[in-house]
Amino acid sequence: MSDSETVPPAGPEGASGLPAPAQKIAAGYAFTGPALDLGALLWDGQCHADAPVRIPLTVLNRHGLVAGATGTGKTKTLQLIAEQLSAQGVPVFLADVKGDLSGIARPGQENHRVRERSGDVGQEWAPAGFPAEFLALGGLGHGIPVRATVTSFGPVLLAKVLRLNPTQEQSLGLIFHYADTKGLELIDLKDLRAVVAFLTSDEGRAELKNTGGLSTATAGVILRSLTAFEAQGMADFFGEPEFDTADLLRTAEGGRGIVSVLELPAVQDRPLLFSTFLMWLLADLFHDLPEVGDADKPKLVFFFDEAHLLFDDASKAFLESITQTVRLIRSKGVGVFFVTQTPKDVPGEVLGQLGNRVQHALRAFTPEDHKVLRATVQTFPRSAYDLEELLTGLGTGEAVVTVLSETGAPTPVAATRLRAPVSLMGPVDTAELDGAVRGSSLHGRYAQAVDRESAYERLSAARPPEAAPVPSPETRTRGGTGPRDEPSLVEQVVSSGMFKSLARSVGTQLGREITRSLFGTARRRR
Repeated sequence: MSDSETVPPAGPEGASGLPAPAQKIAAGYAFTGPALDLGALLWDGQCHADAPVRIPLTVLNRHGLVAGATGTGKTKTLQLIAEQLSAQGVPVFLADVKGDLSGIARPGQENHRVRERSGDVGQEWAPAGFPAEFLALGGLGHGIPVRATVTSFGPVLLAKVLRLNPTQEQSLGLIFHYADTKGLELIDLKDLRAVVAFLTSDEGRAELKNTGGLSTATAGVILRSLTAFEAQGMADFFGEPEFDTADLLRTAEGGRGIVSVLELPAVQDRPLLFSTFLMWLLADLFHDLPEVGDADKPKLVFFFDEAHLLFDDASKAFLESITQTVRLIRSKGVGVFFVTQTPKDVPGEVLGQLGNRVQHALRAFTPEDHKVLRATVQTFPRSAYDLEELLTGLGTGEAVVTVLSETGAPTPVAATRLRAPVSLMGPVDTAELDGAVRGSSLHGRYAQAVDRESAYERLSAARPPEAAPVPSPETRTRGGTGPRDEPSLVEQVVSSGMFKSLARSVGTQLGREITRSLFGTARRRR
């Protein structure tokens, strides 16, 4: 049968006039249950509104990838998917690196481009806004502050943001293990500095005698890394109140899922930090949520933007933890979509678990570009299209799609013209954004940082009063060591004769070691 011949209707109603290969593709998206509408099939340069391309709601926890070169429409695709998930009662988490996604909370504005796009794909476009919460790492930027305690963040993720090598990462893990067994919570960075200094002192060195010890050189590297980290203004990301990831799972009145938008423009020059914090959020969800098995819809869909940053220079242990988390979190009802430029940015062990793919255009200007293009084509199922040609010719807002069907089988590769988002395609006014943050039900819980007693304060309080008092709030800053004329943190630790007995007594009182997950993140105290 030639490409110009047709077959009897087998797909969506009205799609029977398509050529045979296109009809077969259309039939692969004729789902019977609830689904998200991505757009309409492109074939031989024509958009066929009667051949919708969709993704079943039940397979969103089977993860996905949204990829494409800069400027090809990835952000609008995220917005389109998030809108429809919210409308069907599914909470969504979006990392907004450039500040373009805050408009999801406001109805969109019709213009000739929207009218043209909606007409092409058969979309009944009507403006709508969606319930949204705006978050900001450490309160930097416009949003509810998102903080983590050092104890909860754990040694694996912290080693990555501090750029420690594998040996130093193992030593950091030993430090956390000591603090855990002694029941010493590390709330902020000064707590960690205090424990590191103690464990390398004459008095504290014996504490790790049976576990290999902590070399002075390695401790020095860790302390210098912490100092540099703080000097870059990153200390405020660690502390309390710690963000409870259960707040990402909420629905609004009327049943729509809340879209949590993590505003990252203020920290976009610190990509290693924010990408690792995203992994902390995901890891925290993983070890807190119960198993749910197969469900009618996900509990949450988590969009991991700039995903390549997570994998760059990652240790083998780190990559193994990512792979395990992605594999196992689907059974807890969470779908994860990695957002990056090409599938090759994602390690094969992770890419193989991403069942739903939306690939925007790629550039092929250099030999390296052509190599990436060919490698990308090889990650797709066999197709009726010439994918190398297609992927370089797609327009903005067009993509190559393959998803999992309701039975879990991959759908045929479909060139797709995507729908237009119905919310505002652009940021909301800053004053309006700040007003939404102040009016949030989360504002009272997270807005004000607190600095309760933890390892640093207990250490200082255990010292003789005349030796070195704890700096007052007026003379010390968070994560700092006080004015220059006060004893250094190391000096305070080394001279603290009561610290060892204090730590032991605390450990005895708690009578347990902190439980840690795949990434070394600590279980939250509920």
